[in-house]
Amino acid sequence: MQVLVRDNNIEQALRVLKKKLQREGVFREMKRRRSYEKPSEKKTREKSEAVRRARKLARKQAIREGLLPAPPKKKIFERKPPLPEVKARAD
Repeated sequence: MQVLVRDNNIEQALRVLKKKLQREGVFREMKRRRSYEKPSEKKTREKSEAVRRARKLARKQAIREGLLPAPPKKKIFERKPPLPEVKARAD
């Protein structure tokens, strides 16, 4: 995984890296591997994850077919243009 650091802005690069790791499921995997997981617990977890994925897929399919209403779209935040700089007069 690679993150570019622009203008020596480490904080922004760390935020981007964290978001990428979150999306990939690295944090979830680390938490899961912290302690031993019994085979029966693993089986139960994997089964519930499969059910969750199947439900999500079915929900998306139903929305595509028009059986369910689509969720409301999020409003896109628009940045306001920066204010013009006011130069101080040298009297």
